[in-house]
Amino acid sequence: MTIFVVTIPGTFLADLTPAAHQTLLSRLSPADPQTTTFGEAEDLALLTLYSGTKAFSLRLEVEADDTTGAEDEARRIAADALQVAGFTEAEAPLGDAVITGIDS
Repeated sequence: MTIFVVTIPGTFLADLTPAAHQTLLSRLSPADPQTTTFGEAEDLALLTLYSGTKAFSLRLEVEADDTTGAEDEARRIAADALQVAGFTEAEAPLGDAVITGIDS
């Protein structure tokens, strides 16, 4: 198994309330890439909100056998966290997952 850092872009089409923001960060915290060598070196944020837009990026650490498995696992974690924070797929659609780091 290999540790991957996966970046997933998205857009909040519903308001990100302070409570939803906190729930999202809490739910995603086990996948925070800061625990990887790559994450520390690059100072990767778990959630990046782009000022003046509704766009965001999630950077997640996942363990998988290959890149496809890593992308699938990251999307599952992201979708679950967004749902728990109160967002439907239509309210916070996600873009394509991209491998942005490998910590072997």
